[in-house]
Amino acid sequence: MADVARQAGVSVATVSKVVNNKDGISPSRVAHVRQVIADLGYEASLGAQSLRSGRSGVVGMLVAEFEPFSTELLKGAALAIRAHEYELLAYSGKGMSGDRLGWERRHISRLSGTLIDGAIIVTPSGVDDRFPTPVVAIDPHLGTSTLPTVKCDSYGGALEATAYLLSLGHRRIGFLGGRADLQSSKDREAGFRAAMADAGISVDADLIDEGGYQPDLSISPTRKILTLPADKRPTAIFAANDLSAIKVIEVAESLGLRVPDDISVIGFDNVPEAALFRIPLTTMAQPLQEMGARAMDMLCDLLAGNDVVKNVTMPTTLVERASCAPPAGHIPEDDS
Repeated sequence: MADVARQAGVSVATVSKVVNNKDGISPSRVAHVRQVIADLGYEASLGAQSLRSGRSGVVGMLVAEFEPFSTELLKGAALAIRAHEYELLAYSGKGMSGDRLGWERRHISRLSGTLIDGAIIVTPSGVDDRFPTPVVAIDPHLGTSTLPTVKCDSYGGALEATAYLLSLGHRRIGFLGGRADLQSSKDREAGFRAAMADAGISVDADLIDEGGYQPDLSISPTRKILTLPADKRPTAIFAANDLSAIKVIEVAESLGLRVPDDISVIGFDNVPEAALFRIPLTTMAQPLQEMGARAMDMLCDLLAGNDVVKNVTMPTTLVERASCAPPAGHIPEDDS
């Protein structure tokens, strides 16, 4: 403010009144000071503003790490915030380098009160609402939460994905799950098992494993499944997210298998990488950007003191691409 005052030829007190929209300054002087502020690129400290007014005008989107899933959510939140009076801060702290459990509470404690007025938390590990600021959760670990929550229909999506593979003629279908501590992963395995049961097909335990939603963690279980004897190997694999599904394709090709001729692969999420991969991936699409936008609208409603729907579950959609086909030698049933 001293720099602005010196450049404008006014007192620091005058600059302070202009910045904080106080009365007692002539319109011409206000315009002059604002022009100097613009010329100098001056911005008030968020911390100082929040101490004075009790609000920062900023909301946060907190993620454990930036990866395609959270990035798509962030895109939706960024679009939605244009309709509100807030700015958006994206924050990942130390990513996944520390302890997963309770990471969101540590981040909220660090940011609330001075930098943000509220937050969207992506896949929080906690389920209680004892936060010092309004919070909306996307895809919480345990599925249910006392917080307002946005998630997709993981069970229904997995049911449809498996039914799609069955409709192509696949019967030996492998499943590469996500993380055991995430409800979304449990729901996707439950949907897979339900679809198999509905078709009267037993699930082979040798064809089920966990990839942790991480490409590097998917390599070993995929290799184990795909190196089974030919008569025991699956003709299709359903991976619980797209990045793991892409890794399944890469491992299959390294073993000399052709996708989809020798093995079909379907994922879950529909992140941009799914369509851009050299073998475009068939997947169950979550409306990720819409989920981010819905969470942002819910958070801004909370901050305005409005009532919000407690739990929102959004539908998934099958996106057919090049990674799935009928199994080799399959003869379609005669519908007549």
